[in-house]
Amino acid sequence: MNPGSEIEYEIPYVVRVHKSGLVERLQGTETVPPSPSGDPASGVASKDVVLDPAANISARLYLPTAAAEEPSKKLPVVVFFHGGAFMVHTAASPLYHKYAASLAAAAPAVVVSVDYRLAPEHPVPAAYEDAFAALKAVVAACRPDGAEPWLAAHGDASRVVLAGDSAGGNMAHHVAIRLRKERIDGYGDKVNGVALLHCYFWGKEPVGAEPTDAAFRGGLDRVWEVACGGEFGLDHPYINPAAAPPEEWRQLGCRRVLVATAELCWFVERARAYAEGIKACGWDGELEFHETKGDGHVYFLLKPDCDNAAKELAVVADFVMRC
Repeated sequence: MNPGSEIEYEIPYVVRVHKSGLVERLQGTETVPPSPSGDPASGVASKDVVLDPAANISARLYLPTAAAEEPSKKLPVVVFFHGGAFMVHTAASPLYHKYAASLAAAAPAVVVSVDYRLAPEHPVPAAYEDAFAALKAVVAACRPDGAEPWLAAHGDASRVVLAGDSAGGNMAHHVAIRLRKERIDGYGDKVNGVALLHCYFWGKEPVGAEPTDAAFRGGLDRVWEVACGGEFGLDHPYINPAAAPPEEWRQLGCRRVLVATAELCWFVERARAYAEGIKACGWDGELEFHETKGDGHVYFLLKPDCDNAAKELAVVADFVMRC
């Protein structure tokens, strides 16, 4: 056997890392092309762009038919970060392409689905750095003289929503935290909204009715260890926002927060605790909480045509429209 083919470690269904350094992604490698002239089903146009050449930040943009129907009308902008344990998937993954197009049509909004560096080759906080750079690039592109035509013509920088599912929700939270500490010149220190969808938060000790089974918790513990390269413990604020002091929560850089979760999601107790923590810390924004009964983690990606997924999409779209 070639020594380079020996496996150093594997996270089932996520990644396999060989002693040679080769990383095999066990899901999230399939891609679909954009539809620059509009998707036949939704009419939503999409294209791949480089938002920031210097930082190598790319994204897939989605423009709903509403933009063509009212060319002078500005639309809210959703900066979306895909999930995948910080390790798998891209903006071009079929799951995320369909969801982003659906959200663009439902709101309607310009959706910017961001690609970011993946662990384990690029451990956290690389994803956070890329996410913040993406927000800065989007805000700049929404100016009348912005470099990206779709955003310059149709993006309303005063109505930006940070959104993401699972690890992407984690990223959206941390971008909003950083924005309040590190304002964007000419823009400020707040976006209008943050939508956290089945957010990937965790911690060393169980919260609420979380499972106490050592094997279950150990598996999720290992995911974070690999995602961050072992640099940050299970109670670092990156993975456990509840470990941050209340004054940091109060500085969350947005006016509205949507926390969406599902009854059978692995992280449902963390979502409930996050919502309670936001209310208790003295943050002066508007909180909305939505919990789907009978479904699990990111079911809306896996079963996008089910009734619950349609209801959750409507909740997110309504949140975007009100931002």
